[in-house]
Amino acid sequence: MEDLTNKDFSSNQEVRWCPGCGDYAILRSMQKALPQLKRKKEDFVFISGIGCSSRFPYYMDTYGFHSIHGRAPAFATGMKLANPNLSVWQITGDGDALAIGGNHFIHALRRNIDINILLFNNEIYGLTKGQFSPTSKKGIKTKSNPHGTTDEPFSPSDLAIGAQGSFFARVVDTNPKLMQKIFVEAESHRGTSLIEILQNCVIFNDKTFAPITAKEVKHESQLILEHGKPMLFGAELNKGIVLNGFKLEVVTIGENGMTEDDILVHNAKEQDPTLHMMLARMRPPEFPAALGIIRAVDRPTFDSGVLSQLEYEKENAEFNSVDELLQSGETWQI
Repeated sequence: MEDLTNKDFSSNQEVRWCPGCGDYAILRSMQKALPQLKRKKEDFVFISGIGCSSRFPYYMDTYGFHSIHGRAPAFATGMKLANPNLSVWQITGDGDALAIGGNHFIHALRRNIDINILLFNNEIYGLTKGQFSPTSKKGIKTKSNPHGTTDEPFSPSDLAIGAQGSFFARVVDTNPKLMQKIFVEAESHRGTSLIEILQNCVIFNDKTFAPITAKEVKHESQLILEHGKPMLFGAELNKGIVLNGFKLEVVTIGENGMTEDDILVHNAKEQDPTLHMMLARMRPPEFPAALGIIRAVDRPTFDSGVLSQLEYEKENAEFNSVDELLQSGETWQI
């Protein structure tokens, strides 16, 4: 098979996002990640709902489907069942997935259909010009709530892990290399792979993730997890995470007798989700935000179960066609 490059996945459509939008970095990272999978262009399909992020299929030179608000998981599920050999990618935003699409979202994760979901989380409705979304911070003043929201925001990680999600990762739009790596690893996971992307909306919610992504704080505010490695962070990699009783705690190596051996080692494959949930909830200033693959466990997939049932029924069916069924038993002519 001919080696593909990022240009092979770039469509001829004009990219219509606001200048400075984090979506550009996500698109570019995806176009660079797909050639690493060593598959034909015809094997990929991108399905989206409604929102700024949902323009994504237009900009990928692959098969694609711009579907209905919140209903992309239903289309993605049907696509995977109809052609199990496809690499199916669902592109969605925090409003599309977690508001009108909430039930579709959690049940896709529960079923563990073998698709990849990219959740662009900018904590705002961008396409419809700045209303608060299910992930907007409490108290934020928006066009739809000028006095400040009183809603408690959804946590995508809580929803994903609570829905028995088998793969949850988080990345930031300012780290394209990490995005590429996680996209590739998500595709290799069998089951629903959810990647939350902390994405900046420069127009309606600029710098909402600055405490995590700003250059002057990112080393102290980001913990990039790797399976089997200690949870170290900081400019000097001299800070780490330990479990003190039932709570996580930040420590500095060399202080109070702390050594690297005391630092928690990340186990993304642990079936018990307790620690994964705790890691995913960490936020500055008390903790760094956990990035990378937080959870990746083995669990039977929905599509493999359905296909196994179909094969069994084919092999054990009493009738092999509708004609055989209609002509079975007692028949008569009128």
